[in-house]
Amino acid sequence: MKKAKKPRAFWKELPILIGIALVLALLIKTFLVQAFSIPSDSMQDTLQRGDRVLVDKLTPWFGSKPQRGEVVVFHDPGGWLNEMPTPEPNPVQKVLSFIGLMPSAEEKDLIKRVIAVGGDTVECHGTGPVKVNGKALKEDSYIFPGVTPCGDRAFGPIKVPKGRIWVMGDHRDDSLDSRYHQNLKGNGTVSEDEVVGRAFTIAWPINRWSTLPVPDTFDQPGINKAMAAAPAALGLAGAVPIVLWRRRRLTGARNPG
Repeated sequence: MKKAKKPRAFWKELPILIGIALVLALLIKTFLVQAFSIPSDSMQDTLQRGDRVLVDKLTPWFGSKPQRGEVVVFHDPGGWLNEMPTPEPNPVQKVLSFIGLMPSAEEKDLIKRVIAVGGDTVECHGTGPVKVNGKALKEDSYIFPGVTPCGDRAFGPIKVPKGRIWVMGDHRDDSLDSRYHQNLKGNGTVSEDEVVGRAFTIAWPINRWSTLPVPDTFDQPGINKAMAAAPAALGLAGAVPIVLWRRRRLTGARNPG
């Protein structure tokens, strides 16, 4: 009779289990969700300095593009973070951030709210409001109390190029966002390719847990009129040749050769 195999000791299996856990954590960080730490006050009161947010990195793989009203994390487009020194992380922080168990301390990323997308016209004058495609945004639910929608930097009208976004911090007086980088490449807009993903929840600290939904003002009627007009225009362009062809046939039928 064959002797039963003795179970392997737990301490011998532990390294394998740890290795599997680390690989899974790395895959999740790379393709699904990543944690980011809020380094400044630019998104108050929505986000506070030190908050940890979770960012959806999966849907962009399936062609999802940044939408108006979303809070997004994006790489420095170039020159936005020159004035902000990056702290040097210790070895433990480097390992944990590499596998996604804590926010990276080295990556030069920013977090702002998408105000306008490619094809939109955005502007803000005086004390506001911000207008997108001529529609005034009602921003009381998310901008920092006491500040005006334009902050101290009026702008526009600006036509956002296709494939790019216009972003602003919720604390308009403490956010070096698109308004302040119009002299750089892209005229203050950010390429969609630089966007890491959408921040969808505050995960830490526990007493700050909440989701980050799109404010209702971005769903108001008419704000998409520029985009809605495109299918109509294409339909008209397609109909003209058909009408001309039909008229030619009718004319030919009435005047046989």
